[in-house]
Amino acid sequence: MTVNGREVPAVADLARMRAERHAKLQEQLVARGLDGLVLLGTSAVAYATGAEAPGCDSSRAALLRTVAIVVTGASHPHLFTPYPEGAPPELPADHVHPGAVPDLDDGAAQLAEHVRQLLGPTARIGIDEVPHPLARALTGLELKPASAVLGVAKLHKTVDELACIRQAQHITEQAMLEVQPLLRRPGITQTDLTACFVHHIVGLGAEYVGIDPIWQVMPRTKAAGPWTVHGDLAFPTPSGPQPLHEGDVIWVDTGVHIGGYASDFGRTWIVGPDPTPTPRQQRQFERWLAVFHASLAACRPGVSTLEVARAAIAADERADGANEAKPWIEHFYLAHSVGTDSAEMPMIGTDLGDDFDAAQVLAPGMVLVFEPVIWDDGAAGYRSEDIVAITDDGTMTLSDHPYDPFVAA
Repeated sequence: MTVNGREVPAVADLARMRAERHAKLQEQLVARGLDGLVLLGTSAVAYATGAEAPGCDSSRAALLRTVAIVVTGASHPHLFTPYPEGAPPELPADHVHPGAVPDLDDGAAQLAEHVRQLLGPTARIGIDEVPHPLARALTGLELKPASAVLGVAKLHKTVDELACIRQAQHITEQAMLEVQPLLRRPGITQTDLTACFVHHIVGLGAEYVGIDPIWQVMPRTKAAGPWTVHGDLAFPTPSGPQPLHEGDVIWVDTGVHIGGYASDFGRTWIVGPDPTPTPRQQRQFERWLAVFHASLAACRPGVSTLEVARAAIAADERADGANEAKPWIEHFYLAHSVGTDSAEMPMIGTDLGDDFDAAQVLAPGMVLVFEPVIWDDGAAGYRSEDIVAITDDGTMTLSDHPYDPFVAA
């Protein structure tokens, strides 16, 4: 299977991947008439520079932060980082600078001076985060959302990006093969499961956990679950030292990062020494599988995501004979992409409506994480996630984990 005429390699060529990402950013900067980008978000900096740094939410980071400045027409980005050892080897030494402090007045002024020197005193720039001190310091420059550049650049993955996602998913799935057997011992806690998972992903080479592991005990009915403002299921909820009991239905969700790229793992498990689903639970899984297979069959270049969503809805034969309801959680989606962020565009089945989905057309290099949900009050529901990439003539799977204890016919 090829993507834009190229085979997906077994191991990503990281230098080639960084060069191709930079070229995509440059293309979008020119198309939008921008003089450059100023990026503060953790994943955005990683995408633009390929720099490695300890994983953290940028909104909770220390004052000394990583920042990327991408100059239109330049061959390399500029990296401001407290971790210079994480800079990629091809980045020139004069493009690696000390970490920035954009959240304080003095640090913001220094960063703004660099921006003016590199991009010009009246530059038109794309920026993703603007702390108040930096907003004041950038007076005189025209600020535009960086998402217009990043969103388009990240929409179609290169073959090396796909290789990174596939490797991250493989590591996640290998670790989960060690975690799931622990559920045969009622009394095991969510914290125990997390400890086992993290231990194994580190040994397998993961860089960091991108999504704190979720091992959510699903209520039998919506009424028995936490109250929500939208009136639908509460998912996800935080994990803790909560002991799990025989018969509990567990919705699992987590992801790790490899080469800066995220995996996304989701399955439904049952606690107990004999975790055999009831006939009703097995039927929920079979409905889920039918929705996923119908969605997958609809995916190919040139197809709108609305067509995929409609195929998913039509495939779910509800017990009451009505199939107009959406087989996914209403306030989430049927599918989303994954990349340097755990959820990226395209997204299918959001509250943006049919016109939005109709405007999204699948093309080679797009990645979709399908996560239908089948819910019947009284049986705790079924949810799993599987990752596919759009190829030149169809799809290729980037995930390969069993659905145990549920049985695919």
